[in-house]
Order: sequence, then C-alpha cells, then structure tokens
Amino acid sequence: MADSNITKQALAMTVKELMEEKAFEKISVSDICESCNMSRKSFYYHFRDKYDLVNWIFDTEFKSVESRDTYPNFWKLMGNLCDYFYANKDFYLKAIQIKGQNSFSEYFNEYLYQSISTYFEPSSEEEDRIEFYVFFLTDACVAAIERWLLPKDGLLPREFLELLQSSIANIGQEVSWNI
Repeated sequence: MADSNITKQALAMTVKELMEEKAFEKISVSDICESCNMSRKSFYYHFRDKYDLVNWIFDTEFKSVESRDTYPNFWKLMGNLCDYFYANKDFYLKAIQIKGQNSFSEYFNEYLYQSISTYFEPSSEEEDRIEFYVFFLTDACVAAIERWLLPKDGLLPREFLELLQSSIANIGQEVSWNI
C-alpha cells in the first residue's frame, strides 16, 4: 500500500507541475507519465483518467481529514475549505475551471452538495424544499469560490468567508422582492 501511495503522490506532484505550465485540457496522460518516468499502464492501474487524479488530490489533501465531527457547522467547514483553497490557489483556480464529465468542478459540486445537506434538519413543513435550499447554497458557494480565486490579489479567506456568510444571511432582508 505504501508503494501505491508513493506512485500516486508522484503522479499528483507531476500533474500539479504541468498545470503550472499549461492548461489542463492540453495535458495528456502520456505527458504526465513521461514527466515522472512512469508507464501508462502504471497510471491506469491507479487512476481512471487525469480527472480522477485531480479529484484524488482533493480527496487526500482535504477531504480525507474532513468529517461531520470535524466541522460541527457549515461555516467551520467553509472556513477550512477556503483556507485550503487559498493555500493551493494556483492549482485550484485551474482545477475548478475544468468543466465536463468527471471534472473537478463536477466532483467538487457533488462533494459540497453532500456536505451541505448534512447540516439541514428540516421541519416537516420544509422537507420538500430542502433539496432546493441545498442546491441553491451549493451553486452559490461554488460560483463564489471560483470568482474569489480569480484575482491575483483577492480577499484573504476570512474576509471572503465573512462576505459570503453575511450575503447569505442577509439575502432577503436588504432587497425588496416584488413577486
């Protein structure tokens, strides 16, 4: 098992280095294998494709330490997630912009949806609306994180989180909706 993780780590480091040089779409499995002197067979033994490798990086660096017990509330989870993305900003800015089947964007969206849904305890009157709330919050957070990562000299994680939290808390209080 230790050898397997060493191989996976080498592939992960290589894809990160390659993503610093060129767009993810232009990186092939062959490029990754060539850069770390590994066979394609070895790559495919560990990962389905290059998207699976990027998702594995998130799993091992962030998600593996995350649990419901670790994050007693949604904002604690988001705070740690923002700290992690900020510390790895260059990589995740590119990773979150990867779209399509098996992409990190799709993977992260599903992860966040599942995480957010664990914090909702619906009353019987709201039960049919919970899915809408979770999708809305997921989409809002993913879009906000992607936009937050864009500027070179953007907000620090805590500043971003405070704005996100106050935006969600005040969404219906400051605007007069004529519906």
